Amino acid sequence: MPLTSTLARRPSRIHLAQLLCAAALSGCALTAPSSPQSTTASPALPAEAIRALAPDGTLRASINLGNPVLASRDAATGALKGVSVDLAHELGRQLGVPVELKAVDAAGKSVEVVRAGAADVGFFAIDPVRGEGVSFTAAYVVIEGAYLVRADSPLAANAQVDRPGTTVVVGKGSAYDLFLTREIKQATLVRAPTSPQVVDEFISRKLDVAAGVRQQLEADAQRVPGVRLLPGRFMVIEQAMGVPASRPPLARATLHAFVERMKSSGFVAAALKRHGIEGAAVADPAPQR
Repeated sequence: MPLTSTLARRPSRIHLAQLLCAAALSGCALTAPSSPQSTTASPALPAEAIRALAPDGTLRASINLGNPVLASRDAATGALKGVSVDLAHELGRQLGVPVELKAVDAAGKSVEVVRAGAADVGFFAIDPVRGEGVSFTAAYVVIEGAYLVRADSPLAANAQVDRPGTTVVVGKGSAYDLFLTREIKQATLVRAPTSPQVVDEFISRKLDVAAGVRQQLEADAQRVPGVRLLPGRFMVIEQAMGVPASRPPLARATLHAFVERMKSSGFVAAALKRHGIEGAAVADPAPQR
């Protein structure tokens, strides 16, 4: 049966039950092609665009749990939640295919999953280093990078961090790592395995500065006594979606158009509000690519 006619058919209850049963047996985090958060009518996507993004008939989305602005696990159920999770479900709904979420604990791992073709889409900070092997959309969210120090630290401003003898810990492969690797000239960078482990490394190794996403550092400051955030931000990070660079140009163009619809429709803003994300903003509109 042609793909267009298959997607046009509304799945029967029996078919849907079989799909969910197969997902449970395989151990994959599959979801039916619908999104409870959807606020946008599905566009009429051509079959070749659907094949470009989900060639196997399932949209595999890499979800980075290392950035709490984008995704986390529900403390009660363990289910994945967050802005990127909502976007993955909505993209699957608009494509008319089920979604398989592939959770990883660090940004670098998420990049590798997509770069290797083990996922069809991912959610990343735009960075020239990551551009190798991944094609990005325009940004959908912009977030802030911040520094955390001990309460008695002599450091009072972001500009004071890059000095000889100062040690700065950052999550390996994160956007902050890539940025600081380029920008730090005198301080010494130390890399924690993942971004959520940065503050624990900062404490246990008696380092001078912890660098990361503001929301993560603010949460850590609530559980770790005797620390404070430096005022302001040391960088602004543009969060985008991406596909393997090996995919046809239509895949990136379709994903780019999806991201722009999600911004202009209010979907991204509603997701940020629903998940209680502060300090992040919807990115400005971008021209069609």
